[in-house]
Amino acid sequence: MSAGVSVRESSAPDAGPGAATKVPWPYLRVRRIPDLLPPVIDPRAEALSQVSPFIQGTLGISFGRDPHPPTLPGDLGGFGPQRAVSDDLPEPEAWVRHMARALVEVMSGARPAPQVIRWTTHEVYSVLARRNAVASRRTHRARPAIVLRVRICQPADGVVEACAVVVDDGRVRALAMRLTGVDRRWVITDLQVG
Repeated sequence: MSAGVSVRESSAPDAGPGAATKVPWPYLRVRRIPDLLPPVIDPRAEALSQVSPFIQGTLGISFGRDPHPPTLPGDLGGFGPQRAVSDDLPEPEAWVRHMARALVEVMSGARPAPQVIRWTTHEVYSVLARRNAVASRRTHRARPAIVLRVRICQPADGVVEACAVVVDDGRVRALAMRLTGVDRRWVITDLQVG
C-alpha cells in the first residue's frame, strides 16, 4: 500500500465468484473553509468621520476653493418632488370626483390597489392596499360606486381639502381627503373614510 492511497477489495465482474481485485481509492483531504466575513471596521478610524464631497468615484481634483461645491447625496436640490401651484394643477372638483370613486372601489376589492399608487403617498397607499387585500378575499362583486356629492376647500395655494359622499353597493360612505400639488399633479396626502 502506498502513501495516500487505500486499497479496497472488490470482486471484478469478469472474475469468478471467489476472485477479488484491488482498487485504489484516494484518501479524503479535509480543508478549512476560507474566512468569508468582511474585515472589521474600526469605528475610531478618522477616515470614516470625514465625508467626501466627491460622489460615485469621480476624480478628486481640486484647483483651489470651488465656488460651487458638489452636493452630498442627501441634498437633491431641484431633482426631488417639486411643489406645484394651483395654476399648474388640474381642476380639483372633477379630480376629487374621479378619485373618490376609484378609492372606494379599491377598498371594496373591485379595483386593484396599484392603480392609485401614483396619486397617493406611501402611508395612504399602504392603508388602501391592506383594505384591498382583505376585501378581495370575498367573492361578492360590488356594483360600481356612485359619487353623490363633492365639497372643495382651498386653505392654501396648491393645497385642497375635499370631502365626498359615495354610494358603494347600497352603502353610503363619506371620504375626507387632503390633496397637495406635487409635480403638476394632485397627490392624496391624508385620507379618512367613514
